[in-house]
Amino acid sequence: MEQAPDTIARATLIMNSIKLFLLLACAAVANGADLADVHTVYVLPMSHGLEQYLANTLTNEHVFVVVTDPKLADVVLTDHIGAGLQEQLDTMLAPPPPEPKEGDKDDAKANKGSLTDPVNKLSSPTSNSSVGRTKGTIFLVGAKSRQVVWSTYELPKDTTSKESDRIASAIVSRLKKDMGLGKK
Repeated sequence: MEQAPDTIARATLIMNSIKLFLLLACAAVANGADLADVHTVYVLPMSHGLEQYLANTLTNEHVFVVVTDPKLADVVLTDHIGAGLQEQLDTMLAPPPPEPKEGDKDDAKANKGSLTDPVNKLSSPTSNSSVGRTKGTIFLVGAKSRQVVWSTYELPKDTTSKESDRIASAIVSRLKKDMGLGKK
């Protein structure tokens, strides 16, 4: 018994759709698991001081512990991703330099006033610039994995403190919903 080419094509399409659905479902579960493992967050500076409002709301809602040392954070909350963020994470999360040995201490003292080593070296302007940041998009980035664990978009209507507080509340509400925490 032969089947029509349309029937075979339809069956193939249905099977591929099911495979795609299962793949997306597995990816969603994997992302949810990553978010469930988050307990501490370091909040990077954002446009119009939004980081202050987010830190306040995250703390008051008991969603995450906000830490002031990025090395203690599971994730970093930011309003930008890309090369500038990678550079900031490299700088913030770099292991401390090894302590010099006894013989090296004398060399370090001798080179302390060297003209070749700048004392107050400025960081790259790209890591601190807000130029090119997507206004309204917030990302949770794994501190170790450097992967975006979660993101949302909430465009502010203006730059007032009332609007910043509203935006922070909306972002944290969405985060709680996506974490399955619901209203508390």
